[in-house]
Amino acid sequence: MVFTTSSTAPEKVPEGSNAVLVKNLYLSCDPYMRGRMSKPLHKSYTDAFTPGSVITGYGVCKVVDSGHPNFKAGDLVWGMTGWEEFSLISMPEALIKIKYTDVPLSYYTGILGMPGLTAYAGFHEICSPKKGETVYVSAASGAVGQLVGQFVKLMGCYVVGSAGTKEKVDLLKNKFGFDDTFNYKEEPDLTAALKRAFDMRDHGRIAVCGLISQYNLIKQDSVHNLFCLITKRIRMQGFTEPDFKHLYPQFLELVIQYIRDGKLVYVEDVVEGIEKAPSALIGLFSGRNVGKQVVLVACE
Repeated sequence: MVFTTSSTAPEKVPEGSNAVLVKNLYLSCDPYMRGRMSKPLHKSYTDAFTPGSVITGYGVCKVVDSGHPNFKAGDLVWGMTGWEEFSLISMPEALIKIKYTDVPLSYYTGILGMPGLTAYAGFHEICSPKKGETVYVSAASGAVGQLVGQFVKLMGCYVVGSAGTKEKVDLLKNKFGFDDTFNYKEEPDLTAALKRAFDMRDHGRIAVCGLISQYNLIKQDSVHNLFCLITKRIRMQGFTEPDFKHLYPQFLELVIQYIRDGKLVYVEDVVEGIEKAPSALIGLFSGRNVGKQVVLVACE
């Protein structure tokens, strides 16, 4: 990634266009973006970035000008936008108008955006939880994991989480209410640690939405105990957030009330300035961030 400056920015939507011109307020740094920077070895659910072009990702924006009947100047929206100060979005139909502004707008990059819906769908739809069950969450202090842990507790289940620093493990216990935690980097035997904290039972369910530890590896790690899926009759399912976009309205109404009632908390790691966006994204892969990584580009 290369950060460049330009003195020119579009001021209006071209005449006759259905596009919208937005001012980008917050940009979301998400691990899946790393996969868009490489030629995919397998068919992917998202296209690769075009070298030399502005990269895109989820963001929170304010509409400056619109040629689309569903949007007007002043509207606050979230969705896919460019990593730049102003973006001309030619196909704005996928943008979602922001309904509630009594919470930080940055929340629409996280708890009320793609990571939030990922956590909600992964736990409630893929895992099909039952009250009293035990749930393990990896990368538990991240944008998705911190929410999954809290959804687990609201469901009346027992939750175990792992993270890679003492600060993050403390957050799991003291901020997010996890029942048990461990620092996977300090465990001399990770297999034993998992066995101690979370011994998978028969008919367990595994929801897989990301593999951040693998994205920068030339040769990815492989799983050596797949036979346990048979012997324990375990169901393992990968999924992506777009699979569950239809659930967003009910998800939003539930989660916004949880936030207002103090039943859900969210930790963000916000850096200021679009020039810091590349290093913020890169920092995800060394665990430098604490909580959801967000870039503040401009105030509303």
